[in-house]
Amino acid sequence: MREELKHMVRLAGPLVLAELGWMAMGVVDTMFVGRVGAEAIGAVGLGTMVFYAVAICAAGLLLGLDTLVAQAFGAGDRNDGHRSLVSGMWLAVVMIPVVMAAVWILQGILPSLGADPTVIGAMRPYLHALIWSTPPLLIYFGLRRYLQALHIARPVMITLLTANLVNLAGNWILVLGNWGAPRLGAEGSGWATCFSRIYMAGALVYVLWRRDPEVLRISWRPDAARMWALLKLGAPAAGQMAVEIGVFATVTVLVSRLNPTALAGHQIALTTVSTTFMMPLGISSAAAVRVGFALGRGGRSAAARAGWTALGLGAALMSVAAIALLTVPEWIARVFSPEPAVIAAAATILRVAAFFQLFDGLQIVVTGSLRGAGDTRTPMVCHLIGYWVIGLPLGVILCFGRGLGAPGLWMGLSTGLIAIGVVLTAFWWRTAREWRLKSAA
Repeated sequence: MREELKHMVRLAGPLVLAELGWMAMGVVDTMFVGRVGAEAIGAVGLGTMVFYAVAICAAGLLLGLDTLVAQAFGAGDRNDGHRSLVSGMWLAVVMIPVVMAAVWILQGILPSLGADPTVIGAMRPYLHALIWSTPPLLIYFGLRRYLQALHIARPVMITLLTANLVNLAGNWILVLGNWGAPRLGAEGSGWATCFSRIYMAGALVYVLWRRDPEVLRISWRPDAARMWALLKLGAPAAGQMAVEIGVFATVTVLVSRLNPTALAGHQIALTTVSTTFMMPLGISSAAAVRVGFALGRGGRSAAARAGWTALGLGAALMSVAAIALLTVPEWIARVFSPEPAVIAAAATILRVAAFFQLFDGLQIVVTGSLRGAGDTRTPMVCHLIGYWVIGLPLGVILCFGRGLGAPGLWMGLSTGLIAIGVVLTAFWWRTAREWRLKSAA
């Protein structure tokens, strides 16, 4: 276990920092538009939800690269890994126009859902800029899954951290209108994000060329059989992401029916918990790689150790996050907005969110471990029931039926997340136990 911890930390450390770097872009966006007003914060929050409800689910179809490439790497079959890379890139290219069209359609139906007209008016220019980040985003995502499955994590981290400098500069120039640029507000934040993603995709293309020059000599023709194998693994993972992102998108739309202040508080809380979530998400990616690598080498006991090591790391980090959200929520909210009403709204939600931090960490790490083993269906089913059967209905009752507002919606989500965390952890315990018993036999 001590040896596995060394490998896990070496891989998970850069991936956690990469995920935090990814989330830092959203934090920077929110902080800059927060200086414009509550409507701008709500516009960025609503627009981001609409975009990610589609784009990240499409990117989820590429999660099968974690399993196939890591297991091929563990088995020492680099050619098989290259087949998966080529198929992943073709899937990304096919999904680009689909994602862009879907986002365009979704933003057109928001008024019929009852969202605040002021927020929608500020959201549209932001989303029209953000939609052009789809091609580099999907290319980046596919290249990243391939590289980290080969245990090449540090360049991924460096790419994301430096991309934050591009995003920061873009926000400073375009949102606030510096260096003679027009003051675009929320729209400027969308263009800054787009430019940073172009940089990210280009950087990983360069890393791939330097670290794996054989890709210049392999066949880049589509491989229908391998693309189908990726889809079989990725579809349930994408479905799970759709369930999770969809429920938070639905909650964002529901909160937008209250008032701009409630939506701004919700967006600050969502940005905060999404940031804490990046820590176990990075560990989850490492768990998928380490479990898949061990199984590729035929080591079921090693795969079980990798999963338990990742679970312990995730639980420790999210326990610290829970304490922070519970004790200093006003200080956290003040980072994003100087308005007392927005700070108060966000702080109340953050205290609610503190109670599901541990379980959120458990569920995502187990999801990664199971993905490394090729099981992407179990997490999807658990998330579907936990969020849409338990969490969201309860939240709607508390928000609108009991008059608790946005905190009521978050109480419902908290209940659903706790249930998901408990069930998936129990399922992992049973799976790891079966692996150990088979290894002993």
